[in-house]
Amino acid sequence: MTPPAADAGPVDWEALRTAARDAMSRAYAPYSGYPVGVAARVDDGRTIVGCNVENASYGIGLCAECGLVSQLAATGGGRLTHFTCVDGTGSVLVPCGRCRQLLYEFGGPELVLETPDGLRTLDEMLPQAFGPQHLG
Repeated sequence: MTPPAADAGPVDWEALRTAARDAMSRAYAPYSGYPVGVAARVDDGRTIVGCNVENASYGIGLCAECGLVSQLAATGGGRLTHFTCVDGTGSVLVPCGRCRQLLYEFGGPELVLETPDGLRTLDEMLPQAFGPQHLG
């Protein structure tokens, strides 16, 4: 189990899950029937959330992580330090590969994710990730 990032202070994982479940309850998922909610701690102590928003044109639906990083940018930016994701039953699940890449951009390899198997860094979940450091 990976410890939380030292610069963010103690993290209340139950509070993060509660925030993710609350966001999930507002998801718009009429096509898949699979609501998702996410919550993350930001390096300044804020908690931000997101939920999935589907569209009749399936390919342009928005995942919960997209909403989360949009809220991050809209509320002043910062770096994600801790992250959790829940499904429609409130159970913890892991983000897909695309969303891991999105989280990498805003949290980096040290971002701590809650998974069904415990806490993991994003580096463990997305080894050898491509990121801004690879661009000239």
